[in-house]
Amino acid sequence: MKKKYLVTGAAGFIGAAIAKKLIEGNNDVWTIDNLSTGLANNLPDKIKFIEGNCQDDKSIDQLKKTKFDAILHFAGQSSGEISFDDPVYDLRTNCESTLKLIQYGLSNGCNRFIYASSMSVYGKVHNAPISETNACNPLSFYGVGKLASEHYLRIYQSKGLQPTSLRIFNVYGPGQNLLNLRQGMVSIYLAQLLQNNKIVVKGSPDRFRDFIYIDDVVRITLKLLTDNKGTGKIYNVGTGVNTTVQEILDKLIKLHNKSANIEFSGPTPGDQLGITADIALLRTDYQIEGLIKIDEGIKKMMNWAKNEC
Repeated sequence: MKKKYLVTGAAGFIGAAIAKKLIEGNNDVWTIDNLSTGLANNLPDKIKFIEGNCQDDKSIDQLKKTKFDAILHFAGQSSGEISFDDPVYDLRTNCESTLKLIQYGLSNGCNRFIYASSMSVYGKVHNAPISETNACNPLSFYGVGKLASEHYLRIYQSKGLQPTSLRIFNVYGPGQNLLNLRQGMVSIYLAQLLQNNKIVVKGSPDRFRDFIYIDDVVRITLKLLTDNKGTGKIYNVGTGVNTTVQEILDKLIKLHNKSANIEFSGPTPGDQLGITADIALLRTDYQIEGLIKIDEGIKKMMNWAKNEC
């Protein structure tokens, strides 16, 4: 049965991939995107596109009181580093936008709400892997905004909202913005490597992250969308495997098959030393298996990026 979805941020990396899959499934998909970091070329064919900010009434009004089967909120400023440039903008694009969309949904018969949160809500952690029950102490304004939005969703459950928050770890893969050198990790290093054989690393090579391939993020999101057992829950979306920055650099250079100059500089504001997802809850509720391993994922991304740079 054909359904109707609002996927915000569908000109961006993750939003575009999710919207494309939903359209391929013969669904009607709308999006709001301000194109600040996303690209118009990323927008899937047949999507109904509203250019603007999700926190602005003039953008919301263009939805024309359409009743959606679900709202998937993936738009917003998505860099911890950049959140320090303009904390007020970060607040508006991540918190105010969530409130506006919650209110729109509840006013127009849409209770289901999937929210793209972030591993940044955890902040400095002492346990790895980290579970959803761990205390959250964000180190960036971005992390603060994501955590606040999770709480807004929780409170609105008493008004009939059916939310699920996804604490997404480090996503990579084809379609990531290679022009934005302040967002992402694999994409930043890969873009620099292909363009000038030099990689500038902000922070220690001993830092570690949980890298999850874009196709797995899409698969997990759509599984949660079609099965409501996750209503009211928060899930880590990662692989449970940690990979250091140095390991990523080594893998990229090996695939590139050329020597490269690597330069290390100071860390970015609010950066974390290391974090890995405990995905036991996701596996228990949704039997998630067969996640793409980092070597396979980086190889696929490298092959794609060579045609982009």
